[in-house]
Amino acid sequence: MKNLLRELRAEHGWSQAHLAELLDVSRQTVIAIENGKYDPSLPLAFAISRIFKQPIEAIFTPNQEPA
Repeated sequence: MKNLLRELRAEHGWSQAHLAELLDVSRQTVIAIENGKYDPSLPLAFAISRIFKQPIEAIFTPNQEPA
């Protein structure tokens, strides 16, 4: 899944550690999400959405799978 987490975090001037603290997850989780290596759970996606005041669909977009 592609996401804009890194860009949104940078716009706010937040470190990965600060965002992790706000989300109550590890810094490694934030890194993995930013790098597309981990898809957040639905509750975590909603928390990210709330923090950045953006709809989930604006932050996360599915990778296009060939038909």
